[in-house]
Amino acid sequence: PLGFTANSFNSVSLEPPLILWSLARTSQRLGAYRGASHYAVNVLAADQGGLARAFAGPADDRYAGVDWTPGLGGAPVLAGSLACFECAHEAVYPAGDHELFIGRVIRARETPGRPLAYFGGGFGTVMGELDPD
Repeated sequence: PLGFTANSFNSVSLEPPLILWSLARTSQRLGAYRGASHYAVNVLAADQGGLARAFAGPADDRYAGVDWTPGLGGAPVLAGSLACFECAHEAVYPAGDHELFIGRVIRARETPGRPLAYFGGGFGTVMGELDPD
């Protein structure tokens, strides 16, 4: 399985359900993701900063000691993640020094908790809820 820590991803469409993420054109994994039929976006929980660092750093086997199960198309679904979007590869577009990947969400799950956030060079979490007014 392949994996990396993405700095962001976002919703593109609700109908059909599409998400977007990007990967640097210099990534050694670019060809594998271009050719993948499926992938999973795992949203980490606030207490999973170590896992995010492990997937961000150079490592031959990032999955050593990581609890995961194969999802759609064999895409890794991480145990303990706050949410997971299992996607079919929809499209890829060049964008500067990155490529934008569009995934069609086939299956999604979420659990209660606070998401891990990265801002200003460090990990934290999103605190509180927005006031609906």
